[in-house]
Amino acid sequence: MSIPIVSVDGVVQRWEDLRLQDFAQGFFFGAGFFTTFRIDAGRPLFLARHLARLRGSLAAFPTAVRAPPPSILQEDAVRDSLRRCLEADPLLGQSFTGVGKLAVSDGRVLCTFRPLAPDFESLRLDGRVLDSVEPGAYRRAERTVNHKGLAWFRQHALLPRLPLITNEADEVCELPTANVFVQLGGALVTPPLAAPCLPGIARAVLLDAGHVGGLPVAERPLPLAELSRAQACFFSNAVALAVGVPHLLGQALPDSLRLAEEARAVLEARARHEG
Repeated sequence: MSIPIVSVDGVVQRWEDLRLQDFAQGFFFGAGFFTTFRIDAGRPLFLARHLARLRGSLAAFPTAVRAPPPSILQEDAVRDSLRRCLEADPLLGQSFTGVGKLAVSDGRVLCTFRPLAPDFESLRLDGRVLDSVEPGAYRRAERTVNHKGLAWFRQHALLPRLPLITNEADEVCELPTANVFVQLGGALVTPPLAAPCLPGIARAVLLDAGHVGGLPVAERPLPLAELSRAQACFFSNAVALAVGVPHLLGQALPDSLRLAEEARAVLEARARHEG
C-alpha cells in the first residue's frame, strides 16, 4: 500500500494529482532510475549514498534519461522535501517508520512512501529460505544490472519465488531485490559488480566496513557449485538491512541468523555515524 502523500521536485502534493504526461519517458520506456530506502522515526538511512548512486546512474546514461536540475538531488534539498512530506500527512508524521522511494525520470524527482512489509519483523527473526535458482538470467558485465532502472520487470516477476540469479557461467549474481553474502571458510564472499549485480547500499557499507562477525568481506566471483560448501548465508538490502538464510538450496545453515544479526549491527552503527 502506498501512502497518498508524495513530492515532485520537492513540492508536496497528493498521489491522485500526479500527471502521467510529466513522467511519460519513465512510464512508456522505463527510462529512469529509482532507489528505495528505510526511514526510521523520520530519519532516512544512508540517504547520501542513495543520492550518490542515483547521480551516478544519471551520469552513466546522459543521453537516455533526462536528468533533473542538480540542486533537486542535493542531500539538503531531499531531506527538506522528506520532512515536509512527513509533516503534511497524519499517516506519516515525524515519527514515521517505513520505506521511502525516489524515482528520477523526465527531468523530475518523485518521492513516495509505503509502510514496512507485514513480514518485516519475522524476516529479521526467522530469516528466509532460498530454495531455487534462476539459471543464466544475467550476462557477465551487463551494465544495466548495475543501475536500478525503472524498467525493473525482470526482477519484479521473480520476487514471489526469490531465486538466486546466476549468469551464463553459473556464477551467483544476486537475488531479485537483494545482494548475497556467503560464508566460505574464513571469509564472507559477495559477488562482484561485473557478475553482474546491483551496487546495493547495504552491500557497499559492509564492504567498506571490511569485517562482519570477525570475517573479512571479500568481493569475488561465486560459482553456484561453491554454495554446497557454505557455512552461513544472508542477503542484504537497504530496507531489511540483512536477512539470514537458514536453509540454502536444501542445506541447513543454522549460523546464518546469527551472522545476519551481526551484519545488521554493523549497518545500524554505520547508519548512526553517517546520519
